[in-house]
Amino acid sequence: MIKTFKIVVLGGDGIGPEVTDQAVRLLREMEPYLSGVKFDLAEHRVGVGEYQRSGNALPESTFEACRTSDAVLLGAMGLPNVRYPNGKEIAPQLDLRERLQLFGGIRPIRLYHESDTPLKGYGKDEIDFVLVRESTEGLFYGRDVVADLDADEAINELRISRVGAERVCRLAFDLARKRNKAKKVSLIDKANVLSSMVYFRHIFDQVAKDYPDITPEHVYVDAASLFMVRKPDAFDVMVTENMFGDILSDLAAGLVGGMGMAPSADIGEDAAVFQPSHGSAPDIAGQGIANPIAMILSAAMMLEWLDHTETHRAAVALETAVSEVLSDPSHRTPDMGGKMSTTQLTDAVSSSLQKILDSQQLNA
Repeated sequence: MIKTFKIVVLGGDGIGPEVTDQAVRLLREMEPYLSGVKFDLAEHRVGVGEYQRSGNALPESTFEACRTSDAVLLGAMGLPNVRYPNGKEIAPQLDLRERLQLFGGIRPIRLYHESDTPLKGYGKDEIDFVLVRESTEGLFYGRDVVADLDADEAINELRISRVGAERVCRLAFDLARKRNKAKKVSLIDKANVLSSMVYFRHIFDQVAKDYPDITPEHVYVDAASLFMVRKPDAFDVMVTENMFGDILSDLAAGLVGGMGMAPSADIGEDAAVFQPSHGSAPDIAGQGIANPIAMILSAAMMLEWLDHTETHRAAVALETAVSEVLSDPSHRTPDMGGKMSTTQLTDAVSSSLQKILDSQQLNA
């Protein structure tokens, strides 16, 4: 019996299609090694280019394909010089999160080589934590409010619901149970100032009672930004509000080499989107030098999410291949001080991946 997974591929804008193509390439290379698993990869247009062509950055037919798929692989979106008439940047990835209720933004942070971090004294895997960001409400809740630029003030609303807070906290505790680390969940909030954060903390503490094997802690967001730089190895799983997570995830990526090393997943109860954390980088688009690692690792997260014995095996093989390639500091694209092109770095990952899969086949 063959299990076929329907995967929607959204290239996006700028370097989005360039790095997405590399992840798709590796998925196709792995497919012959997987027993009873096939990938039905369907590409759809979305983002600024589609907005300029049709007036809709996320056509309804594309959304419907995403809704009925097993997973979505998404390239970077948006171009800063192309905006909606109200001045906001085009960001259909946010529409996907809200319409599909992708409440859990998972941002793994892992150091692959000591030369990639600006911090002293940290080697491979000594920075290794996950930031979980609530992705459907928080301060992003009021993002559709259009400011009156002639008014005396502009106001956005920060929303924390019981349902939203509870489900993202449970996701964080469940992740901590699966990790081979300290089994600790840190709530990052601002409960000393904001009543909404007091409420978030209350929900977090209630959820924590159901996980007696996991250590809960509270850290104010300003202190957390300091501790992430001073002692990032003290964190295991962090959970936080939407805007705090948006900011802290970029800081976290900077600890391990930059946005090109930062994969992500936005997951819901029965849908998920996987994409690199970086933007569309229009300044280097078309030059063939974009870092594909974040996109490749996002594909590995997707394989894990698909939750099949063979996709789990593929996810481990892909993550191992990336780790092996990045153990050589010369295997870097220009964003990390290297000289490799996008394709050359993917070639290296592909070569390592094939050896791993061949070895698995021989030992089966």
